Amino acid sequence: MKALMIQGAGSNVGKSLLVAGLCRAAKLRGLSVAPFKPQNMSNNAAVTADGGEIGRAQALQALACGLEPHTDMNPVLLKPESETGSQVIVQGKRIATVKARDYAALKPSLMAPVLDSFNRLKSRYDLVIVEGAGSPAEVNLRSGDIANMGFARAADCPVILTGDIDRGGVIAQIVGTQAVLDAADNAMIAGFLINKFRGDPRLFDDGYRLTETRTGWRGFGVVPFFSDAAKLPAEDALDLPKGGGVGGYKIAALTLSRIANFDDLDPLAQEPGVSLQMVRAGEAIAGDTDLVIIPGSKSTRGDLAYLRAQGWDVDLAAHLRRGGKVLGICGGYQMLGAVVRDPEGIEGPAGETLGLGALAVETVMTPDKRLTQTQAIHAATGLAMQGYEIHIGRTDGPDRNRPFAFVDGQPEGATSANGRVMGSYLHGMFADDAFRAGFLRQIGAAPSGLAYAAGLDAVLDALAAHLERHVDVDALLALSR
Repeated sequence: MKALMIQGAGSNVGKSLLVAGLCRAAKLRGLSVAPFKPQNMSNNAAVTADGGEIGRAQALQALACGLEPHTDMNPVLLKPESETGSQVIVQGKRIATVKARDYAALKPSLMAPVLDSFNRLKSRYDLVIVEGAGSPAEVNLRSGDIANMGFARAADCPVILTGDIDRGGVIAQIVGTQAVLDAADNAMIAGFLINKFRGDPRLFDDGYRLTETRTGWRGFGVVPFFSDAAKLPAEDALDLPKGGGVGGYKIAALTLSRIANFDDLDPLAQEPGVSLQMVRAGEAIAGDTDLVIIPGSKSTRGDLAYLRAQGWDVDLAAHLRRGGKVLGICGGYQMLGAVVRDPEGIEGPAGETLGLGALAVETVMTPDKRLTQTQAIHAATGLAMQGYEIHIGRTDGPDRNRPFAFVDGQPEGATSANGRVMGSYLHGMFADDAFRAGFLRQIGAAPSGLAYAAGLDAVLDALAAHLERHVDVDALLALSR
């Protein structure tokens, strides 16, 4: 059983996409293949079949492999709750919330569960393709590292280093990484890839040869920019597009400071009858908006303050006076209520924050976290729907008598008396084609025949073909051990 690791010469160089493409390419070769990322940092998480959570990128990579997501694919997940602290998820379960400076002391103890998960995957599949985190060039973080070279050496996993030419300075990225790594770490690197090239790749021939000469590493290819990547779920909020579509029905989604599970919006962005606009800090909600979506958040009370700081509470009140509609998902649902209470300080300092008052409900934060894949019936249309829940907090109040949906016959979510304000804990609902079409009709939009899941699969096939054209995939996979 073999493994190969893709590390980056910097953050956001396209590691996740390359791993997804290589996973699909290996699957198309008839190999049983699984993705793995020792440590990830993301508030965009997926619920797994074994009742835990992992980073969204590993869920996409699992799809590329033809597998259900499993907690072993991302044994350590960090979910930022503030500028200085993160929730620590180990093998799918929350174990602590720690400050960044304290995580360094915790990190060495996490190598055991990381290797435990990795070895389980390696025993079950022909090939495991591993994704690093950030960059091994951050040698100030090398002590106790479980994400890059610390893992590679502990697992004896060969490494391909990836540089992002779209940012410029790619030769310095690759050569500079070699310069700052120690000899034992450098010995793990078997070669490099150049990613996100725009234009004629032959224009980089001299730079490619220079990089090979200066490092002594083999180059395995120059990968042109893959434009259809925008159709795949993003994991990093920095990759959020400004919006999508030019349809007549206008949806505005608020880009919260701790926005979570924002791939909820992807299917709507691909609907031709919809125009989806991501409202950024300092921007107003347009007056001609039909539906405002308040997405999930990793810090509900913190993002309520952020929302008010942008003046979006005033915009939302005006939007509702004009007869507009609002949908809150998870943390957004909690914000729409009268108050959010956190007596135990689970998300931050203990206390309570007044909500937007658009729904007659109240939320109390509780230590227990609900993680489940959910089948439901949409109350307004009677349509079956599926999604997942990943939240803390319990919400109740009079508007729960008009639920958004029913789960096992029990009410889920809430709707205002006039039907124009809706809240639900269900993520991923719009990936369900039949439900999405029915929901769009209900709110006055024109649905299409978009087959969202089939589209994702087609893009992954196209990504694998793209890599086959520009990378020596056979030689790359042959490095695995």
